[in-house]
Amino acid sequence: MTTSAAGQPLIPQPPATVTALRQAIAQIAPAALPAFTRELDEAADQSRQGSDLAPLQRFIAQWAVYVHIQRQPSLAKEFRHWEDTAESGDATQARRAAAAIGKILDEAHAELALPPR
Repeated sequence: MTTSAAGQPLIPQPPATVTALRQAIAQIAPAALPAFTRELDEAADQSRQGSDLAPLQRFIAQWAVYVHIQRQPSLAKEFRHWEDTAESGDATQARRAAAAIGKILDEAHAELALPPR
């Protein structure tokens, strides 16, 4: 993974296009590429079947948020911490983690000018 200097993002936020997001993921989180490809195929199939672009729009928004988080090492670390905490089995901790994850996602949506999740 590329390193950042002084807490700066690893890469600039790419445009919310399939090609730009795929390139960004290849740089900062290559292990996520199979999931990206699988979910893109599913979204494209759903869009074709329903003659509706909404599944592709949701896919792009989801992965734009993923890149937004993963390109910032400290934010990605915090997000992983809360994901791990949510899986701890303790209901109180899980609620706290869910709230923290929701806040991170809401802030990412706002920074990317995406509709709320």
